[in-house]
Amino acid sequence: MLDREEYVEQAYFFRTMGERMLENAPMQDTLGSIREEILATTKLPMAIDFMLDELKHGGAFAPAMERLAHYFTAFQAFVMREAENEHGRFDMRIALELLRREAEYRAEGASTQGIFLYQFESLCRNRLGYDRGLIAVAADPIYDEAWRGWLNKLRRQVGNIEVSDLIYVRSEYYNVVQQRRGRPGLPADEPPLFGEREGRIALANRRKDPLLLFSALHRHLGYPAVPRPRKVDQTQQLLPMLAVRLERVENRLKLLEEEQRGGIDLSRFMPPPEARPKDGPRDQGQR
Repeated sequence: MLDREEYVEQAYFFRTMGERMLENAPMQDTLGSIREEILATTKLPMAIDFMLDELKHGGAFAPAMERLAHYFTAFQAFVMREAENEHGRFDMRIALELLRREAEYRAEGASTQGIFLYQFESLCRNRLGYDRGLIAVAADPIYDEAWRGWLNKLRRQVGNIEVSDLIYVRSEYYNVVQQRRGRPGLPADEPPLFGEREGRIALANRRKDPLLLFSALHRHLGYPAVPRPRKVDQTQQLLPMLAVRLERVENRLKLLEEEQRGGIDLSRFMPPPEARPKDGPRDQGQR
């Protein structure tokens, strides 16, 4: 785990990268300028230097982030690699915004439950793949051995068992309900990973869309929300497009009227005589 100032600078780095991508600035120049803005007391400037060298040689960020495993988490490198995948549909701007919100949440003092729910929702909403995604999630240093063991089981169970049930049975609320019914709760080797409120919300969202579960957790527990792609506003382009189409319709109507009157005058579509190419000398074989 890094110091708070490292996460603050990471959040600024990812946010500035996303903003300057909209300006179509060269990526190498953007990295160089952001490096000068980052606090020199952090380790991020050295990481940016390494990423800049990797970008010049390989044209990608993800390999550099994977090699800087002592600074960037495996989940951050996985998100960047999916964004740089030419065959995928994961937008780079969404990836940078996703990493920015996670870094800000860590700087504010993130809980283990909140980090897991944010990372898991990121995999669900953006369809990044559960197998490789959960492997990257389990490599995060915020999780202890109990969490890593549960995440490895989750890789095999996700898709077959509802997410709400998986959270509910490893919550403190599950132990309370079982004890009220006179039954034993979780065994000693499987301690609860989620609190009572998480278990209560998960129980209320059984057999529902998992996105409703994440939305309820955002409302009641204040976990960060995963960014979503914004719809493109085409109202500003609507009037110019209509004007072009109307002009085409008018030209077609004029051609139809000329044809009904006796024919279309094709001379106006031909270049003037002075602009026509002159005939060169004929080939001797054609005389």
